[in-house]
Amino acid sequence: MPDKLMRIRRADEAMRPIMIAIAGDSAAGKTTLTRGLVAALGRERSVSLCVDDYHRYDRTERRSLPFTPLHPLCNHVQIMEQHLQLLALGQPILKPVYDHRNGELTRPELIEPHPLVIVEGLLPLYTRLLRACFDVTVFLAPPESVRRDWKIARDTAKRGYTPQQVLAELRRRETEAEQFIRPQRRVADIVIAFGLTGASVLLRPTIRHPNFVGILADTGVRGVAVSLTRDPEGIPVDALRIDRDLRPSDGDAVAKAIWDELGAPGTLPECLGLLDDRRDEPLRLVQLLLLFHLLSKMGATPAA
Repeated sequence: MPDKLMRIRRADEAMRPIMIAIAGDSAAGKTTLTRGLVAALGRERSVSLCVDDYHRYDRTERRSLPFTPLHPLCNHVQIMEQHLQLLALGQPILKPVYDHRNGELTRPELIEPHPLVIVEGLLPLYTRLLRACFDVTVFLAPPESVRRDWKIARDTAKRGYTPQQVLAELRRRETEAEQFIRPQRRVADIVIAFGLTGASVLLRPTIRHPNFVGILADTGVRGVAVSLTRDPEGIPVDALRIDRDLRPSDGDAVAKAIWDELGAPGTLPECLGLLDDRRDEPLRLVQLLLLFHLLSKMGATPAA
């Protein structure tokens, strides 16, 4: 189906799901963002899936290939397009499953349609047709030094690699990351970079964002700022900065103002921003920003 026809069909579907894509390179923070959103929305009304499950080859088979999992040829892109079209129109799919713990392709999983669908992975914004399936698009772009450290920590703890193996794989993937992963940044509504000093967020005018200028003027908090700038493509955007050492009370003030602008009754979800046993304020406000977009498009609030 052409991407323009897909957009038209979605516009005509009164009961279609609200879809968000969270794209980015390996260990950029996609799963952490997604986990908080699902916890806030509730599994009755939301479902998440990872398009890395559409890998064409298992880990053993990939060792003899001239490309890495970042390359479209290493993924069933056409099946991914077909499945996301079905989900975007409220239809179930039988999704493949790639087990990252052992690198094997396992039993497919039935994904039923939900009012809110969160899609994360390496290539969810790779084609026009994929992009036409989404209401909100996000790209994660942490500094490469930070992402490298996150990937080493994750892959050694959870996937059985040594630090030397992780670094070698990063070097092997660099060309394909530049060719296939990073260009998705240009087509995202929101570009997020978590770093050592906090989070920076580019808000493109392709969707309506919270009124951060008014929110910050009203709350008078320190540690959060917004300015008008241009992104690397030369497009005027709002740049939101959230400091790592933002005081929880200031974070509460900004979060409440965003929640009030949404018109959401009840209390803010307590699950946002959780990292292990602590709350990270930049992560909390970024997750709340994405929650704002999902709920404003749905006209609903999270389950209690």
